[in-house]
Amino acid sequence: MDHPVALITGASRGIGRALALKFGAAGYRTVLTARQQEALQETATMIEKQGGHQPLTVAVDLMDMKQIEALARQAEDAFGRVDVLVNNAGVLHLKPFLEITPDELEEMLKVNIQAVFELTRRVVPGMIERRSGSIVNIASLAGKHGFKTGTGYAATKFALRGFAQSLMLELREHDIRVITVFPGSVHTRMIGRNPHAPRSETMLQAEDVAHAVFAAVSVDSRAMMSEIDIRPSNPKRG
Repeated sequence: MDHPVALITGASRGIGRALALKFGAAGYRTVLTARQQEALQETATMIEKQGGHQPLTVAVDLMDMKQIEALARQAEDAFGRVDVLVNNAGVLHLKPFLEITPDELEEMLKVNIQAVFELTRRVVPGMIERRSGSIVNIASLAGKHGFKTGTGYAATKFALRGFAQSLMLELREHDIRVITVFPGSVHTRMIGRNPHAPRSETMLQAEDVAHAVFAAVSVDSRAMMSEIDIRPSNPKRG
């Protein structure tokens, strides 16, 4: 099995779908996961129509740690390895601080940081054994700059940055790259809930993030783009 393998979470739409299409078009075998199997299958069909390998689609609730463990096992059983892990799935609840419910905070913490920790933990041993691999975390500029109504979401993205920086220092000794991407406002269904987002015509597109991620994992193994900020080139255009 000569083709590299990419496991992408949140692959049913938005940035995750764009990532799946990008890696699929480049000849990667892909493991695609999200909550909704029907939407995942739509992504898989798009990959096959552009000539890519048939993806493995796995419907997973990332709040369930047992399902995360099963996902990693299925990827390993199907393809024997994971060369690129893209932790893309995320949950966003935008509310004033006093209005965020405990359940909403728990969902953001579990999906945005704990699931990343647990899935990465299950993929890393194989990468260490092979002395190669890339772990990509899709964060947000909210992981560097707080904003009104973003207390819970920004907290999880700041935590993701700390996790990724620390993990990078551990895994680089094993020739494994840890890459964290911080997009600004991307024109997806999720950002439509953010009243502070710029006009849609000036937003980044999901494909912009996918191009940046693919470039980061494609450079020579001696180089690592550990953090990448992506912003609209001119948010006031038009």
